Amino acid sequence: MQPEFGIIFDMDGTMVDNMMVHHHAWQAKLAEVGLALTLDEVIAHCHGRNDEILQRLFGERFTSEQRRRISQEKEAQYRLIFRDQLRLIDGLPQFLEAARAAGIPMGIGTAANIENVDFVLDQLGIRPYFSAVLCERDVTRGKPDPEFFHKVADQLGVPYGNCLVFEDSPVGARAARNAGMNALILTTTHREAEFAEFENVLACVPDYTGLDPLELRNRLVVNAAG
Repeated sequence: MQPEFGIIFDMDGTMVDNMMVHHHAWQAKLAEVGLALTLDEVIAHCHGRNDEILQRLFGERFTSEQRRRISQEKEAQYRLIFRDQLRLIDGLPQFLEAARAAGIPMGIGTAANIENVDFVLDQLGIRPYFSAVLCERDVTRGKPDPEFFHKVADQLGVPYGNCLVFEDSPVGARAARNAGMNALILTTTHREAEFAEFENVLACVPDYTGLDPLELRNRLVVNAAG
């Protein structure tokens, strides 16, 4: 029987509050390769898959192998910095347990590389909650293209319109909209005002405290059916 509702999470900034660590790691690495950016400029330009970020900033200055090396070095620095700070966003442990108890399938669609995904899921011991986990190597087009979320929904076996996406960025909200999905936004990285244009954003919240997956399912599925 096809599940009637599913939840899809972005990871960085959505499950773990790590985006400023990523931004600082990018800022340092880009300076090493000759591009000095302010932190605001890093936040504006460093989103999506790493290869796309480097091509966006440098064009064809680097070969694909050079981009891969720069990306790997930046991510290794990020993991070193973040290891002692690694924890789920407040309320998420309880939310995951409640969703699993309710039989709601969950997946992850993140532009992070596989090393960072393994780092978060295995260090925190949360991999068993997820029936589908997709990262940058699993898609050909990064967000805001809907490929990530469509592929996760297909693996969960849930209709696109019955999936709820948790995201933290306007690019992620746009990807959810392009996928035909509603979204809830974690305001760990961006201000609520930045999401005013997105009719698919149900709410912006600071964390998962007080969120009930069954209430969300009923709000989206039962109301839609009615």
